[in-house]
Amino acid sequence: MGEAKNIFSETGVGQAQGVAETDTHGFQAGAGAPPVEWLVSDGLVAYEDAVAFMEDRVARIAAGEARELAWLVEHPPLYTAGTSAKAEDLVAPGRFPVFETGRGGQFTYHGPGQRVVYVMLDLKRRRPDVRAFVCALEAWLIGTLASFNITGERRQGRVGVWVRRPEKAPLPDGTMREDKVAAIGIRLRRWVSFHGVSLNVEPELEHFSGIVPCGVQGHGVASLVELGIPVTMPEVDHVLRQQFESVFGPTMRA
Repeated sequence: MGEAKNIFSETGVGQAQGVAETDTHGFQAGAGAPPVEWLVSDGLVAYEDAVAFMEDRVARIAAGEARELAWLVEHPPLYTAGTSAKAEDLVAPGRFPVFETGRGGQFTYHGPGQRVVYVMLDLKRRRPDVRAFVCALEAWLIGTLASFNITGERRQGRVGVWVRRPEKAPLPDGTMREDKVAAIGIRLRRWVSFHGVSLNVEPELEHFSGIVPCGVQGHGVASLVELGIPVTMPEVDHVLRQQFESVFGPTMRA
């Protein structure tokens, strides 16, 4: 794989068919491989700066000049448009800055209170299987939610990690309401991943109303705090790191 490829965005189980939900062992690095660096940035990171940082780091990882990295950030309020974004899904143009991004998929929101983790892993060192990698990222998020007694689930034909909301009014067709609590959007260059995942900890959920998130109509968004889990970002980061290590192997502070 040469130039960067847009693979999945906010992927659901429909795009990871054929991969067992528990099939994550293949993403541990080989014996003797260095730990993945774990970097947490304070404050709000400008989106343009994050993309520039990732571009540089991915190139150096691919060249064998840098370690793999999981980079935890928060962004100021903004929308990103993936390669499949539809103009009509930007409901409130001008509300927040909109950035076209190289990942696949449609519109999504980033902002304070949402933990974004940019995952830069060399799949050649691990397992060069994109669908299995996406499944492993999903398992990481689902395991993180389970640590807070939240059942996160994949959905056929829908994107992201979802939670059931039986306490809310059902959809017009009578089906149970479900809300998205986490998203995945990745890109690969020379088998090194970038972009990554986002988990809603305590963002302003109303900010999602300016777009049709990931092109999905009828369902909403949720956060850990809105689900009744009053956690802080450092507490979430701690669990994210534990669950990351269970799927992808040891980490070290950058």
